[in-house]
Amino acid sequence: MQTENEIKEIVKEKYGEIAKQSTSCCGPTSCCGTTDSKIIGYTVMRDEYTHLDGYVADADLGLGCGLPTEFAAIKKGDVVVDLGSGAGNDVFVARAITGDEGKVIGIDMTKEMIDKANANNAKLGFKNVEFRLGDIEAMPLDKSIADVVVSNCVLNLVPNKQKAFAEIYRVLKTGGHFCVSDIVIKGALPENLKKSAMMYAGCVAGAIQQDDYLNIISAAGFTNAEIKKTKVIDLPDEILREYLSEAELTGYRQSGVGVFSITVTADKK
Repeated sequence: MQTENEIKEIVKEKYGEIAKQSTSCCGPTSCCGTTDSKIIGYTVMRDEYTHLDGYVADADLGLGCGLPTEFAAIKKGDVVVDLGSGAGNDVFVARAITGDEGKVIGIDMTKEMIDKANANNAKLGFKNVEFRLGDIEAMPLDKSIADVVVSNCVLNLVPNKQKAFAEIYRVLKTGGHFCVSDIVIKGALPENLKKSAMMYAGCVAGAIQQDDYLNIISAAGFTNAEIKKTKVIDLPDEILREYLSEAELTGYRQSGVGVFSITVTADKK
């Protein structure tokens, strides 16, 4: 089993590769899609962004599993922080809501993603958008600066989710809230999936039980946690066969194990 640092380096390498590709949502990228160390093309997790104000095609790498801004209750003038901001997809959507009066800060641990996001923002010319290189477990942000924190299919990539939610709590203002879309599971994943670093980079092996996820949120001090949206994620057989025998695949399909995308909100009182 890989250490936390080893997992983070694998994730950083994989998402650095994605950032270097000059593709958008129609190309060979998605959050859960790695096999034989290559990014493969299916977008079973992603939700459609093109109808949203602020949508920028060059910033949409197809990596999300929800639409966190849909339930984030962002207001004009808010300071919004997007965790795992990638090429800037959710940042630019959030900025369309905050307007010139607000500010949106994207945090990503992958330099290639930060470079891509900054290039996208340079074309748009937004003065109230900023991208910072850093880890979610130790954000390069002062405490109590954000009205809203959003994240899209990223916290499942963080090995220490307790630290991640503690950091979200730290950077939020009193009375602020978060809205994140993420991957959770119900039931026991096969061991070969849980132990695979590539499945971790693909958002599955790092996912935890839904109840445990909600308990971590509560333990960090948040209140009023609410799941706003749930979507079943059906992992394709061609992915599962990279890790499971035919017998194991059949057993997995019959086990009732569920992989879900959830969008959850909670408040800092």
